[in-house]
Amino acid sequence: MQQSVLTTVMLPAALALIMFGLGLSLAPQDFARIATRPKAVVIALVAQILVLPAICFGLVVLFGLEPLLAAGMMLLAASPGGTTANLYSHLFGGDVALNVSLTAVNSVLAVLTLPLVVNLSLDHFVGAGPDIGLQADKVVQVFAIVLVPVAVGMTVRRVSATFANRMDKPVRILSAIVLAAVIVGAIVQERERLGGYIASVGLVALLFSAISLTIGYWLPRLFDVERRQAIASGMEIGIHNSTLAITIALSPTLLANPTMAVPPAVYGVLMFGTTLVFGYLVRRRATEPAEPSPASG
Repeated sequence: MQQSVLTTVMLPAALALIMFGLGLSLAPQDFARIATRPKAVVIALVAQILVLPAICFGLVVLFGLEPLLAAGMMLLAASPGGTTANLYSHLFGGDVALNVSLTAVNSVLAVLTLPLVVNLSLDHFVGAGPDIGLQADKVVQVFAIVLVPVAVGMTVRRVSATFANRMDKPVRILSAIVLAAVIVGAIVQERERLGGYIASVGLVALLFSAISLTIGYWLPRLFDVERRQAIASGMEIGIHNSTLAITIALSPTLLANPTMAVPPAVYGVLMFGTTLVFGYLVRRRATEPAEPSPASG
């Protein structure tokens, strides 16, 4: 009964609150702003949608993860950027406006790309079956849990920006409390197998986090995207929405598979450390004096 309440009520409620909070910070111009920085946006989206799932696939094959854990990692890789990317980008000197735009677009695209990646992954690692994957009706549910709360939050902001700004912090705190309760409940249920899960998927999750952050930063830099936008891209691509992945994995009406929720849960803990290290390194690099050219002597 406890797990039923967690998966059917508290976890969707936490995600809805998080996505509603995201909507409170978004406005239509955040989508329009993409036109002012098309190169940074296109590079980040290509990395998010194509490059990272391919890298994640290589990692799970290389480390020989068991099928459902492998599919859980792919579910994580297909999830859009997490809402905390905006905070980390602000802390370490990124272009937060770009983060907001990328989060908005990623959340919309994920409605199409996430079910595709999940279904292909389950078919490859687990095998086809009548109850495996996200069928059309479940894709509609993904659409509902991702975009409807965002749309409601944007509507609230449009009606009263003052109220939206005032509600932003309480909504974040409440969603964090509910999410923490869900995670504790899931840990209690899986406590006997938790050590084995961490041992089997922890290194893969850690590597995937570090690689995501690195690619998110250096791929734009290779194409001469300026540093602040590259930092924003690194945060957006490197911080996946593990809450969304956990919700889809645990929801009785979607995948209803606790094992697939393990990789995003483990990643959700480990990524805080890798992101802080990444942020420290890019900030230190930004403050280092440029080397003098040979001709300057």
